[in-house]
Amino acid sequence: MEISDYIRILRKRGWIILVVALVAAASAYGFSKMQTPIYSAKVQLSVNPARLDWGLSNTLKDLLRNYATNIRTHSMAQKIIERPGGDVGPLDMKSDELLSRLFVNPESSTFTLQVEARDKDPQVAMHIAQTAGQIFVEDRDAWNQRQDKRDRVEVTIVDNVYNLGYTQYSPKTKINTLAGGLFGLLVGVLVVFFLEWLEMDIIRTAGDVERAAANVPVLGILPPATGDAPLASGEKRRQLIPRLRGSN
Repeated sequence: MEISDYIRILRKRGWIILVVALVAAASAYGFSKMQTPIYSAKVQLSVNPARLDWGLSNTLKDLLRNYATNIRTHSMAQKIIERPGGDVGPLDMKSDELLSRLFVNPESSTFTLQVEARDKDPQVAMHIAQTAGQIFVEDRDAWNQRQDKRDRVEVTIVDNVYNLGYTQYSPKTKINTLAGGLFGLLVGVLVVFFLEWLEMDIIRTAGDVERAAANVPVLGILPPATGDAPLASGEKRRQLIPRLRGSN
């Protein structure tokens, strides 16, 4: 197909692409608004060895994954549930439910742990994240008291939920709407080319005749009979031009 063919298709059926894209974007927007918002709160923990020792530092990198596992245990979850804080009292949930909302990401390159909590109530999410960080720091302090000072590992909260606040984790309305519009645009293009494929064998104009006859020029067309529908706007009548072999 030539560029002119694509332009012709867009002029003829471009509205289909726009309608499908708008409907898909509107549907994605409406679906996002119907969902219950989930909020995220985070706490940043810094893990530091007592001395600058290469072996201790490398051991600590491996221990970060163990620390992340320790935070996401049922015993830790039960402590978080039972401890009130701020405007949030003891949580009315099971440890399994709390662990499904608690996430820990260890970062060995920076010796940090990111504790994240997600909940429909932003205050609950902040409470879970902050309490989990505080309890883990307390547990590490108690462990350090039983260790030699050179072998201690200090854990501190460098960014709490009051500094970081909370953000809406889902739904991402803008992203969903944009993705829906792009998906609708693609579907609209496929629909348009499918319709063109269905009408590929239908001949309506002289140009269609030339394309169907392998670009053999059309010498003429019959004028419409009385009562037939007039030619489409812009359609030029072609007069029959005799081409006799040997004639000038």
